Amino acid sequence: MAREYKIEDYRNFGIMAHIDAGKTTTTERILYYTGKSHKIGEVHDGAATMDWMEQEQERGITITSAATTTFWKGRDGKMRRFNIIDTPGHVDFTIEVERSLRVLDGAIALLDANAGVEPQTETVWRQAEKYHVPRMIFCNKMDKTGADFYRSVEMIKTRLGATAVVMQLPIGAESDFKGVVDLIEMNALVWRDESLGAAWDVVEIPDDLKEKAEEYREKLIETVVEVDEQAMEDYLNGIMPDNEKIRSLVRRGTIDVKFHPMFCGTAFKNKGVQPLLDAVVEYLPSPLDIPAIKGVDFKTEAEIERHADDSEPLAMLAFKIMNDPFVGSLTFARIYSGKLEKGVSVLNTVKDKRERVGRMLQMHSNSREDIEEAFSGDIVALAGLKETTTGDTLCDPLKPVILERMEFPEPVIQIAIEPKSKGDQEKMGLALNRLAAEDPSFRVKTDQESGQTIIAGMGELHLDILVDRMRREFKVEANVGAPQVAYRETITRQHEEDYTHKKQSGGTGQFARVKLVFEPNPDGDEFKFESKIVGGAVPKEYIPGVQKGIESVLSSGPLAGFPMLGVKATLIDGAYHDVDSSVLAFEIASRACFREAAKKAGAQLLEPMMKVEVVTPEDYVGDVIGDLNSRRGQIQGQEQRGIAIVINAHVPLANMFKYVDNLRSMSQGRAQYSMVFDHYSPVPSNVAAEIQAKYSGQK
Repeated sequence: MAREYKIEDYRNFGIMAHIDAGKTTTTERILYYTGKSHKIGEVHDGAATMDWMEQEQERGITITSAATTTFWKGRDGKMRRFNIIDTPGHVDFTIEVERSLRVLDGAIALLDANAGVEPQTETVWRQAEKYHVPRMIFCNKMDKTGADFYRSVEMIKTRLGATAVVMQLPIGAESDFKGVVDLIEMNALVWRDESLGAAWDVVEIPDDLKEKAEEYREKLIETVVEVDEQAMEDYLNGIMPDNEKIRSLVRRGTIDVKFHPMFCGTAFKNKGVQPLLDAVVEYLPSPLDIPAIKGVDFKTEAEIERHADDSEPLAMLAFKIMNDPFVGSLTFARIYSGKLEKGVSVLNTVKDKRERVGRMLQMHSNSREDIEEAFSGDIVALAGLKETTTGDTLCDPLKPVILERMEFPEPVIQIAIEPKSKGDQEKMGLALNRLAAEDPSFRVKTDQESGQTIIAGMGELHLDILVDRMRREFKVEANVGAPQVAYRETITRQHEEDYTHKKQSGGTGQFARVKLVFEPNPDGDEFKFESKIVGGAVPKEYIPGVQKGIESVLSSGPLAGFPMLGVKATLIDGAYHDVDSSVLAFEIASRACFREAAKKAGAQLLEPMMKVEVVTPEDYVGDVIGDLNSRRGQIQGQEQRGIAIVINAHVPLANMFKYVDNLRSMSQGRAQYSMVFDHYSPVPSNVAAEIQAKYSGQK
């Protein structure tokens, strides 16, 4: 079967925005006008097509990015194929946004006309900058009280440091919003209220807007001619570009991410959506307009490129795993090059495992159709893959390639979780592993010391929803506890200890004497053991017992029972008995010897120090630094990034719980942070005393 739509007629794009900017509503309208939805799903009544997970419908926020394919006839009468990915706007779900941006060619950034550029808009905008994604801007909710289009234009410059090219002006605002002025055609589009926005009239620009329209058209032309030397020269010589030339210049500048065309409307009232769809066709890139994807050769590690071409070898990136109630595990993948047929075997180059494509589905929000083959530029859902996880490359086994891996932020919050009943223990383990396979920003581990199951994620809402999903999808009830810090212990000075283990109780006794020197290991956190025995004071076969004995007690330090780091032990002397000595006797002797010595070798408590990066607007720098200092943080430096300031610091993990809430309130939600483990550092004595008192009772 041949390709139905040419690759230049594809548009792979996402819709990104702050929570509540109307993203799902806008997607719903797009699906309605492109003929995929027969009834418009309103978020208000919990029926939006894209928000198909139960929690999303209850909370009215989008959590998983649903991929959907639909079609639109452009101004030229030609049908185009749209692959749309709806992304969440809540800060705890930025991982979903990162994933979708990685596989998109373009995006529509949605603003709330009342609020303008909001904190999460800044976050997703920065993520899109990272992947160099061409963007258009849609100023939504123009019918809302307090809607101000011109303030939003200004905020794009001041808050995002970006250039918006205004393509439309609003006619009226708030409840009087009637339509838009098209600054290229220089006419007005006024929607007929009774037709659900499907029909509008093209009329002359209202008199009170004529002057403003001329001014903004002039600004538009001034900005777009900069992308082409000839057009710039003509413009300076008084020759104006015609409308088609303006469109081609806007397209060029948008794809090169020089500027962002800006439109306005109200998706909820069905005004402005169709011109936005025409703009997707005209200004967002097809897979041919973006640079070829780079990868490395699986065997030689040389850099190679894969072009958007069906005749090239198959290469695709898995960007999302989802559990579907009917099909089981679904792997969403973007095909960058080549074509894929149902039933073929592909190589997962990250895992070095072959996978068979059992079923291939074209997704529309939560309905699906089986397809036999897919081509470069397609976004498909594959059923039956066993090994593949998010970020893996799937490709032609004869031409293996590893595409750039996606980077996922480390989880910033962790909590202990336990099943409410013994019977749920196994089900909980299975559920957590399934959820972790779907979501790389969610981690599960067992705390070796406490035996608790610890789950870690991107924020409290993130973990709430995962625990909620565990209850709904896997029927597992769980108790969620407060998190604990994994402290460590070490020694700070050299100490020599001589210990003799003797046991006589009739028959064969036990005897072993060891003389050991304990000191901090200068080479790092590992345990280091050396033997300097000469003249056979301890026979060779007993020496491994000495090492094993010490290693067995390193897991519980003398202060509060935490594992010990950075210890070096040297065996310098000892004694044995021909009959009563054994490996076990030397193990017992060295164990007791270390326990005695650890108390005298300056035992010290260590705590995990996190490398914290806070990205904040300049207005809040003083507050952020003051707050980090109050958490025993050490500021490492600060730098400018765009119009934001990046503060780097080392802060004890114990003082970072609930930080996300503090930071949000301190910066009105405009600052973000990330943290990763950096090193262990000595705990100040006053804090150490508290920790010892708390934990020594639990030993």
